[in-house]
Amino acid sequence: MARARKTVPGRFKFEATLIEWRGPAPFVFAPMPAKQAAELKAIANRVSYGWGCIPVEATVGGVVYTSSLFPRDGTYLLPIKVVVRRKTNLTVGDTVTVDMTVQPTRQIKRLAS
Repeated sequence: MARARKTVPGRFKFEATLIEWRGPAPFVFAPMPAKQAAELKAIANRVSYGWGCIPVEATVGGVVYTSSLFPRDGTYLLPIKVVVRRKTNLTVGDTVTVDMTVQPTRQIKRLAS
């Protein structure tokens, strides 16, 4: 179960129980809480680089990394990379705190250059 915390726009902090999903690797994800997923969905057109994927910088267990959220079943899934899981000793079923910031898309960066 995921619990949301209030943060500034474009930044999300929440707790989530790690799940396994047989989609793209790494197979372990932190699902966003429904309320925050709805907030993100409202701006998804402006921040997605395609297929609904949204680039983010996330901190889990003190490890900072970049990734992309995947839309799935009315929410977004944050991949928990293998390197993050190894450094933090996390596995499916663990509860984590995620601090995440939406990043500019690569398309926007290229147009601005």
